Order: sequence, then structure tokens, then C-alpha cells
Amino acid sequence: MIMSKRVLISFIIVIIMLGSLFIVSVNTGSLKVTYEELFSGLFIEYNENVAIIYDLRFPRIIVAALAGAALSVSGVLFQAVLKNPLSDPGIIGISSGAVFVSAVIVTFFPTLFFLTPIFSFVGGMLACILVYGLSYKNGFSPLRIILVGIAVNSVFTGFSSAFNSMGGQNYQSASELINSNISMKTWEDVKLLAIYAIIGLLFAFMISKRCNLLALEDKTVRSLGVNVNILRIIISAVAVLLASITTAVVGTISFVGLIVPHMGRLIVGSEHKFLIPFSALLGAFIMLLADTAGRVIAYPYEISPAVIMSVIGGPVFIILLKRSDKTYGS
Repeated sequence: MIMSKRVLISFIIVIIMLGSLFIVSVNTGSLKVTYEELFSGLFIEYNENVAIIYDLRFPRIIVAALAGAALSVSGVLFQAVLKNPLSDPGIIGISSGAVFVSAVIVTFFPTLFFLTPIFSFVGGMLACILVYGLSYKNGFSPLRIILVGIAVNSVFTGFSSAFNSMGGQNYQSASELINSNISMKTWEDVKLLAIYAIIGLLFAFMISKRCNLLALEDKTVRSLGVNVNILRIIISAVAVLLASITTAVVGTISFVGLIVPHMGRLIVGSEHKFLIPFSALLGAFIMLLADTAGRVIAYPYEISPAVIMSVIGGPVFIILLKRSDKTYGS
């Protein structure tokens, strides 16, 4: 399918918006430099203030953008697999399962820190299997998926909260993860997230055409020679990977995977070949915008982007649920 002029313009606009926000975000905070000093300090000569910004602010910005892209694409994939526009890895318990296992590893096996994305993926898959298994009854009911997902999310959130009340250095690390704190991210966090996120996003782009098939009836897809169950498992695994590795680094952030795909469909349509990369760019922008706004709204204090997304996402979720009442309320 050839990209239309409207879709191309939409991609260009969101790329410009993301680049502009990146520049603004770099210079948002108590420490400010001119953009001439910033350019000079990065590429020409050493500048102590620029070095501080580079070490403290750049990793945070990149982590926020990568997390937003990964969560948004994860939401697109879950909505395609479950044929449910209300699916989000945070709402249906995938993120809470991943963060619980990550908290356990950080707390009791700190030497395995760099393997936390893998263990987080295991936790996400466990939550995914529970949601799929408990909600399946002669097919998947979108309403059952949401209700079971909320229950699974509640259980894993309860387990994770137990770590939040503990003391000690390792427990503190788990607490920061559970509370979705991205204020002190380092270049090691960037490296850790980037490796897995890029792999997951590449897989998502590769299977984007296959996602369109899931909008058809299963009988129709089988008549095309495609094993529907295997396809669902593969797409679900990629979605869990993207949500889990993000959770392992930044904690649980809900509603990004719900809001961004809907915005993407309104702008570029439902063709996944365009929707997935556009959602990645738009998700990076939305997440970075939430993080930047959180640093400004209550300055000198900070509001977590998870809190901002919850405040915005909650009403949006209710609106979408009411609009889907005829389809999913029965």
C-alpha cells in the first residue's frame, strides 16, 4: 500500500514535533544554558554545565521517548490480537506482572540487574497467559478480557506494593521501579532499554502486515493458509516483550498504549504498516511531553509521567468505554 499525502504529512509533523520537544526538554529544569553553549559543549569544547545536562537530562529524555514508543506499539498489537480497542498492557495486567518479577529480582538478586528485562518478560508472559486463559470461553469476550485483566493487575499490584513498604537499598530500588520513577536514569538504563526496545520494535514492524489479517474472521484467515493461533501467539509475545522491557526500566505506566493507538487511527488510519511506526513516534512524543510537563507543573518538585498519564488516561478510558457500550457492554 502506497503512503498517501495525508499520512506522509502526518509523519513529517510528528517527527518535527518530537524533535522540537527534545530540544525544549533538554533545557527544561533548574540548570539552563543557551543553545549555542549546548551545541558547543556537546561537539566542540568541554562545558561543565553541558556535561551535567548530558549525564542527567539526556538519558532521562531518551528513556522516556523509547518507553513511549514501546508501550504505544505494544498497545497497537494487543488491540489487534484481542480485537478490543480498550486493550492496554497496563490495564490488562501485563505491566504489573512484569514489574512484580522485576521488583523481586532487584530486591533479592541485585547482581542479576542486567537480566531484569528477561525476567520481566517472563512476568509479563505469565500475566498474559493468565488473562488469556481466564477470559477464554467459547472465544474471547472483550468485556471479560478487561475484567479479568483488571483482576490480574490488582493481584500483581498488591504483591508489588509489599516491596514498597520495605526498607534497605535494594528495596529502595524496587520502590523506585514500582513508583515509575524515571528522574535518575543513566546511560546504562538507556543502553538496557534501547537494546530490547529496538529489537521489539523491529519485530513489530516486520509483522505489521500480519496484524491486518486479525481484523478478519478466523475462518477467512485460515482459508488464506495462515495459522491464526500461531499468529496470535507471535504478536502477543512481541507485545509482551515491548511492555515488559519498558516496565523493567521505568515501571508501570498505564494508558499510553490505550490513548496513542486511538489517536494514530484517527490520523493515519487502521493500516498497521503505517499505524505501528506512527504510533511509535507519537508515543515517544506523548511520553516525553508528560515527563517534561511533570518537571514544570509543580517546579521545583516533579510529577511522575505515570501520574500525568493516569490523570489524562482515566477519563479517556471512560469515554471510550461509554462509546463502545453497544459492542462491549452486553
